[in-house]
Amino acid sequence: MSDQGRFQKINDAFVCEHCARDVPISQRTCRNHCPFCLHSKHVDVFPGDRANPCKGLLVPIGYETHSKKGLMIRFRCITCQAITRNIALLDDCHQPDDYDQILKLTLKS
Repeated sequence: MSDQGRFQKINDAFVCEHCARDVPISQRTCRNHCPFCLHSKHVDVFPGDRANPCKGLLVPIGYETHSKKGLMIRFRCITCQAITRNIALLDDCHQPDDYDQILKLTLKS
């Protein structure tokens, strides 16, 4: 089964554990990162499943472009050191990601 087939849409608002701001749901996908400070939480095994037992804080470390998904934010988990990525939500109608914050990250190829 492909990762796309494992996608589960669990899309809840939450409070960012890094900056304490309220993070709204996303219109486009299952948001798991803060649109203000870009930090995230290591919650998914597969996108949207919220099944990862780690639950560590994911620190934004860079960005990259994906030919089909567009701009992606890269994260490193401070608990297990895993590297993950998530789609940047620049056009989200509820709360777009802070593009200036993304540009401050190091470009990763």
